Amino acid sequence: MKLSTSFIAVALAFSSAASAAPQVEDVEARGLIPLSSTLLQNTVSSLTLLAHARKFVEFSKQSGGTRAFGSRAHNSTVRYIKTLLDLTGFYDTSLQTFEYLYSSGSAQISANGTALTSRWFTYGPSGDVSANLVLVNNLGCDASDYPAAVAGQIALIKRGSCEFGLKTALAGNAKAAAAIIYNNAPEGINGGTLGAPSREVGPYVPVGSLSGADGDRLAADLTAGGTIAATVKVDAVTENRYTSNVIATTKIGDKNNIVFAGGHTDSVPEGPGINDDGSGTITILDLALRLPLFNFKNAVRFGFWTAEEFGLVGSEHYVTNLSAEEQDKIAVYLNFDMVASPNFGYFIYDGDGSAFNLTGPAGSDHIEKTFEDYFKGRKIQSAPTEFSGRSDYGPFLDVGIPSGGLFTGAEGKKTAQQAQWWGGEANVDYDICYHKACDGINNLNVPAWVENTKAAAHSIATYARSLNGIPRAPRSANRKVKVASLSHEERQHYSCGHEIASL
Repeated sequence: MKLSTSFIAVALAFSSAASAAPQVEDVEARGLIPLSSTLLQNTVSSLTLLAHARKFVEFSKQSGGTRAFGSRAHNSTVRYIKTLLDLTGFYDTSLQTFEYLYSSGSAQISANGTALTSRWFTYGPSGDVSANLVLVNNLGCDASDYPAAVAGQIALIKRGSCEFGLKTALAGNAKAAAAIIYNNAPEGINGGTLGAPSREVGPYVPVGSLSGADGDRLAADLTAGGTIAATVKVDAVTENRYTSNVIATTKIGDKNNIVFAGGHTDSVPEGPGINDDGSGTITILDLALRLPLFNFKNAVRFGFWTAEEFGLVGSEHYVTNLSAEEQDKIAVYLNFDMVASPNFGYFIYDGDGSAFNLTGPAGSDHIEKTFEDYFKGRKIQSAPTEFSGRSDYGPFLDVGIPSGGLFTGAEGKKTAQQAQWWGGEANVDYDICYHKACDGINNLNVPAWVENTKAAAHSIATYARSLNGIPRAPRSANRKVKVASLSHEERQHYSCGHEIASL
């Protein structure tokens, strides 16, 4: 049975025809169709998924190709989601707005006219400096390591012993115009931070990193008496931004037994984030726009999280600000982050811990099996993925809420066995555009996205109808969310899994 969803098309055109969308005065009196997994799955269409994705791409153009939190593009994404949900009249919606530190940038370095691969350090200031390189003594951890000749020039500093931030501030104290920190191993520095927005020992100067191989070569040339003309160009922003979660709860259903589904609305600064996590956000948005067709027993809540890419900021803020009583009303949490990777796998979070020995709260095993049963019914092979804490399920796990969800892979490589199961290319990243500018419409595997959206529909419909198999006893008193106590840069270990080094 294919259900009419014409109101969704109206909602998609809300900017020009918002008044045409249906308004509901009393959702309890609508005479809705009883919800079932099959009926909700039958409403899923690649056409509407892609229509939302195109809107997200349009929004990204407002901010130079990104939807990073607090940007104009991200604010447009948030406004779009809330407007569509409000048009249905089916939800109580709210914006949960708060302030958080945004720090993002890029660094470009050249030496004697040759461009070198470089990375920016979190909190590093902007600047465009052309000057000669001056080699700093030792490891640049003491003011005496900086010769007078560094004034007005670019300090070349080797990694080691002390923090990047101290080296950069000491370079500023010595009146250097910029600094380059090179690795103490041949490879590059895979992400780094100055550790704090400022330091008392001196002002930060524009700074970027180089690989140990490039840095050693430059240092050797300087030691041999050579002169190296270099350029350090840094484009960076460090500022406090206001940003918002969107929370939407159905007006019908038992509010003491809430089925919660979530995904994050922000992208990394480097790209538009149409797979990460436009795909997950759109999956739950599209299903949220279908639910007004149905009636069901348990309330359904959708969380559209901000600033996940900066360390699960939105979901942590939400969970931390819930009372224990309100936390206990959430029966299950279902997470959808990257569900349309181009070289995809059908991964299910390992709720029972059988594959990775990290067991979720009681009931997480049931969620895992619910997804497994869906794929078995479709004669599709699925595989477990680790509860690594890398997405917005983390804060829910920390307070004992049964959790699960789907994932199609990020920077990992598809195995030969997985290529046999799902097609695609072995020994190639699941998402070659992960956290890159190319994460756009063409980065989506649409058939996999549709399949995962139907799997999401199955899980939401299953638990909206019945919570059989999900424990509803009071949870433990340990309600601390791990990332809440971490520093700004430490949190970023919990968003994308990259190492953020400070020394």
